[in-house]
Amino acid sequence: MADAIVLRNLTKTFGDTVAVRDLDLTVPEGALYGVIGPNGAGKTTTIRLILSILFPDRGELTVFGRRSALDAKDRIGYLPEERGLYKKMRVRDFLAYIARLKGSDSPDLVARVRTWLDRVGLLAIEQKRCEELSKGMQQKVQFLAAIIHRPDLIILDEPFAGLDPVNQRLLRDLVLEEHERGATVLFSTHVMVHAEQLCDRVVMIHRGAKVLDEETSSIRARFDPRSIIFEPLDARADLQALRTVAGVRALRKDGAAWEILLDERADPAAVMRALTAAVAPARIEMRRPTLEDVFVGIVADAEGTGEDGERLRAGLRDEAGLPEVTR
Repeated sequence: MADAIVLRNLTKTFGDTVAVRDLDLTVPEGALYGVIGPNGAGKTTTIRLILSILFPDRGELTVFGRRSALDAKDRIGYLPEERGLYKKMRVRDFLAYIARLKGSDSPDLVARVRTWLDRVGLLAIEQKRCEELSKGMQQKVQFLAAIIHRPDLIILDEPFAGLDPVNQRLLRDLVLEEHERGATVLFSTHVMVHAEQLCDRVVMIHRGAKVLDEETSSIRARFDPRSIIFEPLDARADLQALRTVAGVRALRKDGAAWEILLDERADPAAVMRALTAAVAPARIEMRRPTLEDVFVGIVADAEGTGEDGERLRAGLRDEAGLPEVTR
């Protein structure tokens, strides 16, 4: 399979600030990648380098085998972090104009635009000027502008920022639909649950440097926290019996439940059976490692105690979360 994006030793500085440091990245055609990390990690700079909006101080990159994304611009759809529309244009005319700029000027173009507007619940405002729309509506219109020409590569910079959960779900479904069509998708986010629920592979960036580049399934397996979430059926139950179960290393409170930490060699299935026999559970399940846990752990290991975990976690969350999905 050919590669849509290849970066080699890419570095970009702004004065004394190193925004991207010796970054290597390969995105195969047809992949769905998430570039994740806190605000200020270098995600947007990386995307702008890929798109030839910025140019690296050193290193090499190719997009569909070309030295510049400008040579493949009609094959690319881009949703920038800073939203922007032609404010005086009417919504339908704006989307048709963008499609024509990208070389997609078929006889059914207006009908196709109207179909997309209907898909996102905006058909009723097709004749409104862009400046008359709410921020959420403007964001959906700009998302449509990124995909209206059916690009081979879709690059989305913080696509879910500012959207309520319903519209986050809507855009998520459209992203997955475009990926299933065969498009390569690369999107950045500081809210790791978005990448966790969508991506085949994630690239973690911290302070301009890549700290992880791996398939999400492999990450979960490699960073297994070896713990069980246990919520007793009776909130007043004596949990001392849980501490004596073979394979249990420690217990710690986790909201209404308890997190049970396992010994390294313990068999989780056997421990779960023994816990259930010792105390009747209302809920018992293996705790899945989150990308947030993995990121904070990697950074903490690399920097010792100098990086505050709670501060890092605060930078990786958003008030409006993406609803849980199954892929």
